[in-house]
Amino acid sequence: MTQFVDWDLAISTAGTISKAGPRVSFDEAAEVVGDLRQLTDEAASHVIATSGLGSAAGAAPAGHPPVRVVDRADWAAANLRGLRDVMTPLMERALAGRVPGAFAQQVGSRLTGVQAGTVLGYLSGKVLGQYEVFSGEPGNLLLVAPNIVEVERKLGAPPRDFRLWVCLHEVTHRTQFTAVPWLRQYFLDQVGEFVDASRADTEQLADRLRHAMESLADAVRSPDSRSSVLDLVQTPAQREVVDRLTALMTLLEGHADYIMDAVGPQVVPSVEEIRSKFNRRRETTNPVERVIRKLLGIDAKMRQYAEGNKFVTALVDRVGMDGFNQVWESAETLPRLAEITDPDAWLRRVHGTEI
Repeated sequence: MTQFVDWDLAISTAGTISKAGPRVSFDEAAEVVGDLRQLTDEAASHVIATSGLGSAAGAAPAGHPPVRVVDRADWAAANLRGLRDVMTPLMERALAGRVPGAFAQQVGSRLTGVQAGTVLGYLSGKVLGQYEVFSGEPGNLLLVAPNIVEVERKLGAPPRDFRLWVCLHEVTHRTQFTAVPWLRQYFLDQVGEFVDASRADTEQLADRLRHAMESLADAVRSPDSRSSVLDLVQTPAQREVVDRLTALMTLLEGHADYIMDAVGPQVVPSVEEIRSKFNRRRETTNPVERVIRKLLGIDAKMRQYAEGNKFVTALVDRVGMDGFNQVWESAETLPRLAEITDPDAWLRRVHGTEI
């Protein structure tokens, strides 16, 4: 089998780079793990009641893996294994039988492994939780305990409120993918199309790399630039796929942000204070951190939360939650990228009206 990435090296690199997290005693760590597991179950019923998605029972669907409470290195390893399972057959397909040279396989795969591990190691200190869809159906819900504890301490938030608030967001993602049966395959199909669209001759690749380097320089110079490292690998055909994926991810993140706040102070008494402090924390990073976030596309993800939340809020205000939930009926009813900032356009296309 052709080796594109040394995945074992990637996992060990991520484990080396990942920091241990805040200092906690054994008893405190056990309490956090127990709280997060219990609050995940509690969050499920609130998400279903607020979103109108999922079963009335309120728990994870039968046969669904239980939540995994992990540390930073475990989160990185889970993501790298999921990427390996998905990307290896996709890259085999993209090569269409062509075999890279021995140098590319032996040296290139190790370099790529170190790069992948470095990126995931860095991200492992930033992520609070994730619904990881690459590891097999239906996916795995991961909560990164050290990061949750670290952020709740920095915000001075009540631990139970903050932990439940995070669980509401991540359980919403699980509900999206389990209550909408076609969604996971659609997402994976788009990833596959992205890889298929990556084939290009050497001259085209050189042009894309030159443009990408210009974009990365612009990303460092301009705080308003939307360029990221993804520009390195986008052909025109890939950009079409990226637009669809961007629209989907903006919807998913915005919907989760909307639900976690819409559950309300009856469930999370300090929700407004947590949201205010959390948003300020997102905005205050040092200059080096800002450049890293921009180049990795993390700033774009932050905008997805805000833009997606505005899209969901506008539609729920106009047509109610049942009307909004038509977004989940098929791939055709998902918002197009231009509709994210123009919800009336989605209403005209899907509902045949503008309210």
